[in-house]
Amino acid sequence: MSENKIIAVVGATGAQGGSLVEAILEHPESGLTVRALTRNPDSEKAKALASRGIEVVRGDAEDPASLQAAFAGAYGAFLVTNFNEHGDAARETAQAKAMADAAKKAGVRHVVWSTLEDTREVIADDDPRFVKLDGGRYLPHSDSKGEADGYFRELGLPATFMRTSFYWENLLGPMFRRRGDDGALLLTIAMGDGLLPGVSVKNLGRFAFGIFTHPEFIGRTVGIANQHLTGAEMADTLTHVLGEEVRYEPYTIDALRGFDMPMADNFANMMQYWQAFNAEYVGARDLDVVHSLSPETETFEQWVSEHKDQLKVL
Repeated sequence: MSENKIIAVVGATGAQGGSLVEAILEHPESGLTVRALTRNPDSEKAKALASRGIEVVRGDAEDPASLQAAFAGAYGAFLVTNFNEHGDAARETAQAKAMADAAKKAGVRHVVWSTLEDTREVIADDDPRFVKLDGGRYLPHSDSKGEADGYFRELGLPATFMRTSFYWENLLGPMFRRRGDDGALLLTIAMGDGLLPGVSVKNLGRFAFGIFTHPEFIGRTVGIANQHLTGAEMADTLTHVLGEEVRYEPYTIDALRGFDMPMADNFANMMQYWQAFNAEYVGARDLDVVHSLSPETETFEQWVSEHKDQLKVL
């Protein structure tokens, strides 16, 4: 490619943005180059990126002027928000809108917006299985992103809506696995018998990279996942790779609601949504489509092998 296309990456020091940075660097022949956006260019992570020859600039979703300057001259922009930093759905939607406005004013030609479903479109207002939360939302972290999708479309922004999935990296923490009374490792994801679309952080960036190299995806919604697996299938793979018994013993939704942790109801609603609308959730993540964006898609077995030592420890 003769044209050097700058991709402005929001959250370049985080999981999603950082994964896209690595994917772009893996393919120098693509003609894409990275401009890393971060709220603090003086952070250690930002300095580490700069030491690799990456352009690092300040870009803050709550400072529109910094965003427009950071997007200036860029061909593409990867936009992502972090609900967990503040837990405020309205604030997250406002951040997304600010980024969209800045990208529009800067004339960005391809935006990839990391988003999720607005679950209010499918969950009935009086569905007793769910607890209403912030602003009448069921899943604030998801609904706030999905709500912003409409604003992107109203602006006429040349965007691809990339819906993410369950990060396999979540399994490295204690929330989804524990030791049983008999010492066996238990996989506890509350999915019942349903399929769980899962994505590795590494592949998330590769899928985003693939979208940027396929401009025909502008205007489309693409759900990304490496694989769709049941909890039992995941436990079988863990047993095979780790060399010890791993049983699938999922928490119930009621048990999740009783957890003493921040946003327990939000977490339970998420799992309830994945179960209750499993066909719709899985169907929105077409593996044939997403795998066409990245031939380098690792399997769950490969991912477990890469993280074997971490997964054995609790």
